[in-house]
Amino acid sequence: MQKLLIFLTLFFLFVKHTAQIPYVVSGKIDRITNFKSQFVTPRNVDIWLPENYSMSKKYAVLYMQDGQMLYDPETTWNNQSWNVDDVISCLIKNGKIQSTIVVGIWNDSQFRHFDYFPQKPFESLTATEKDTVQFQLKKSGRSDQVFAPNSDNYLKFLVKELKPFIDKKYSTYKDRSHTFIAGSSMGGLISMYAICEYPDVFGGAACLSTHWPGTFTLDHNPFPDSILQYLGKNLPDPKNHKIYFDCGDQTLDALYPDIQKKADRIMVQAGFTDANWKTLYFQGENHSEEAWSIKARDSSGVSAEEKIIYFTIK
Repeated sequence: MQKLLIFLTLFFLFVKHTAQIPYVVSGKIDRITNFKSQFVTPRNVDIWLPENYSMSKKYAVLYMQDGQMLYDPETTWNNQSWNVDDVISCLIKNGKIQSTIVVGIWNDSQFRHFDYFPQKPFESLTATEKDTVQFQLKKSGRSDQVFAPNSDNYLKFLVKELKPFIDKKYSTYKDRSHTFIAGSSMGGLISMYAICEYPDVFGGAACLSTHWPGTFTLDHNPFPDSILQYLGKNLPDPKNHKIYFDCGDQTLDALYPDIQKKADRIMVQAGFTDANWKTLYFQGENHSEEAWSIKARDSSGVSAEEKIIYFTIK
């Protein structure tokens, strides 16, 4: 029995790290399989390179969370994806954004909530408040062990290990003004945390359907107030940073609008304006890759994702 369990564990680890390379409409995917880190568990990293990528020119870099959900719906668990390659290819071709590569960082599903949950706001909670968060996460099935966020280590992995690797292997601009980060849901929350914790590294952050509650209820939840207090004290300088937020009002996104409006007020107080910050509200949109992808088009035919990327990295 023990041998069978060991075999199955090794088998599923093998499957996880040898998954099918996503199909892309243009450019190509380079996969770094099982990227080793001293800070987080090993994970795949899928780097999208635009058509005619050349070492003779420099590229901006967009780091994106949940990398297995970005490119090809045929390779995702729910047959949905962001279709990032499609959108960025079009924007580059039309000269709307600078030449950019996308670094898709896979999540480890077992530890996703630990990696993406902003650590300092959690640690500022009282012991009773931490217990409440722990209870709410356990009730939702997200954590069956003592909950201790690992997001500070996750950001160290991004900044101290992955970014130096990408900058060495590919022809990139290494400075803040060409380095961006993005994600949705908990991925949006960690992207916001990243630009606050490392303002000298990231010049822009796109935070879609930002999961402000941290848990999956607003009832007796102490975390939204904590993350908003953190935001007010740690936002980067609006003179040289851009931040994008959005949310819908259906399914899980129904938890976000009231908190997002409080975050918007904090952005204004910190000196952010239309030139360097945008929050969009999408009435009727839900919490899914389809809502975050090119399918979410407005009356002009422009997708939400195109607007997001254009605003963030133009």
